[in-house]
Amino acid sequence: MTVTRQDFEDAIEAYWGARKLQNEQSAIRDAVGAGTAGSVRGGKHFDVIATLLAKFFLDAGYPASSIRVTKSQGLELPGYYRPQKQWDLVVVHQNVLVAAFELKALGGPSYGNNYNNRVEEALGSAVDLRRAALAELYPREKPWLGYFFIMQDDERSRRPVKTAEGALPADEIWHGTSYQDRFGIFCERLVAEQLYDAACYVTSSAENPKPIELVESLDWRHFAAAINARLTYLKDLGIPE
Repeated sequence: MTVTRQDFEDAIEAYWGARKLQNEQSAIRDAVGAGTAGSVRGGKHFDVIATLLAKFFLDAGYPASSIRVTKSQGLELPGYYRPQKQWDLVVVHQNVLVAAFELKALGGPSYGNNYNNRVEEALGSAVDLRRAALAELYPREKPWLGYFFIMQDDERSRRPVKTAEGALPADEIWHGTSYQDRFGIFCERLVAEQLYDAACYVTSSAENPKPIELVESLDWRHFAAAINARLTYLKDLGIPE
């Protein structure tokens, strides 16, 4: 069975359910930090997204042993500027990095610092791995990288954000943009610069979990098509056997 649009929408809805549950559990343990830190640190809310993406590879004939979705399976991949980096979903078959995914989110109430952190994380992960590939740390086929991002949809993430009066002016494209707008621009540029092979960017909320896709090239349809194209490419090369 193929991965459907309904599977995608169900996964986004389940993401918010898991996030809410984890916040409640953290509160009970008196472990919740500022804002949404308690739910973000745990990572369990992304399990359903990782499972959704893993289904592409299972359906394409990859054995379960080639698909890594938990820390115990070993999600670390070699870097160039550091020894290793842990990704969120890794598919390795016959020493080929079939795909690696970063699964990230940004929520309120404070968006500013977390926005910058997410940008730096995504850039650092991709640049490090791409440089490692140039150093021939990834045998046979060029690695394929995917980026999946959920932005919490609320009035604060939709509100235009001022750019600071810095030493030099910011690119005009950023003026008058919200955090939702900015992340769309960011993801488009990640793919345009070939740091990631595909990105899926949606906004959503616990109150209204149905995903909103602000940028057509970053929607689920394009993301799924890019994954399937990778699978077809490798299949034509005899992977998996």
